[in-house]
Amino acid sequence: MASNKKLLVLPGDGIGPEVMREVRRVIDWMDRRRAVTFDLEEALVGGAAMDAQGVPITEETVAKAKSADAVLFGSVGGPKWDTLGFDKRPEIAILTLRRELGLFANLRPATVLDPLVDASTLKPDVVRGLDIMIVRESTGGIYFGEPRGIETLPDGSKRGVNTEVYTTAEIERVARVGFELARKRQNRLCSVEKANVMESGLLWRQTVAALGQREFPDVELSHMYADNCAMQLVRNPRQFDVIVTTNLFGDLLSDLASMLTGSLGMLPSATLGGLGADGRRHALYEPIHGSAPDIAGKGIANPMAQILSFAMLLRFSFDMNEDAALIERACTKVLASGLRTADIMQTGMARVSTQVMGEAVTRELDKIAA
Repeated sequence: MASNKKLLVLPGDGIGPEVMREVRRVIDWMDRRRAVTFDLEEALVGGAAMDAQGVPITEETVAKAKSADAVLFGSVGGPKWDTLGFDKRPEIAILTLRRELGLFANLRPATVLDPLVDASTLKPDVVRGLDIMIVRESTGGIYFGEPRGIETLPDGSKRGVNTEVYTTAEIERVARVGFELARKRQNRLCSVEKANVMESGLLWRQTVAALGQREFPDVELSHMYADNCAMQLVRNPRQFDVIVTTNLFGDLLSDLASMLTGSLGMLPSATLGGLGADGRRHALYEPIHGSAPDIAGKGIANPMAQILSFAMLLRFSFDMNEDAALIERACTKVLASGLRTADIMQTGMARVSTQVMGEAVTRELDKIAA
């Protein structure tokens, strides 16, 4: 399947460049072995862009992202930039990309691979075989709603304001992604909000229910309050298949679900836009973990989440399901061989560096593809 795939690579800060190097290793392997060519362009983003260019992301980089077939994002931020004003913080880069590219559906899988069952803090019989997909709305809600800001009151005290707001159209488009994913999995969708205390939550529940009845009557739809969902994720996580929820609750619940797997360093994510008239869809792929400045430069970061994010890129942006599965299988086999980075280290396993883990994945790819 010879073709050129245009990728924009944004390594970011902290461990971002380290784990991205291991993805580049996998991309190079595919160039050699899978008859597919990737046209790569790299740019600064986050704190690195702030230092060199004075902004967390430039208009030029946003333009490159819009023209790319997909964006592979690392991680941004760190104590070095914590004292900057809100509009200068490295994290503004990812918010800008979501807004400018219309990336409204954040897909966050929480999967427990067999070799890592004992790495979870929960009992093995609770998490064994866990395979959840959380669909988080990512361009609306309280992170983008207006009015927002910090104001000074007449008595000299201050008040911080953020607004949780959703329209029917915003809810329908992300819920539709959830329904469509459920159809490809176990055909079960759980919609999560706080309809008992929030008007936006009530609209969310009513809109998702109506959409399900109208367009997806074959999908088993349930509703759950966000606080109960958090409890159920710890109590009995395998009851879920696909969860669709708001920006704020998705942020919280996906991080909670990720720790069921043992480490943030293992989990990828995708953020998708809508299909354009030309059939193209803007998409950004990134690991769930942050920039981890405390371990940056030490060569001990886990590259698996970044590598698996690339696998998601192949699946959702290019329909290269076979190649995505190949990479996922290689990662599982490496873990089954006993190799571990520090974050997933277990008794009796071999602790290895970021680079060694990346090299092991490509060696396993050689074996599988032989």
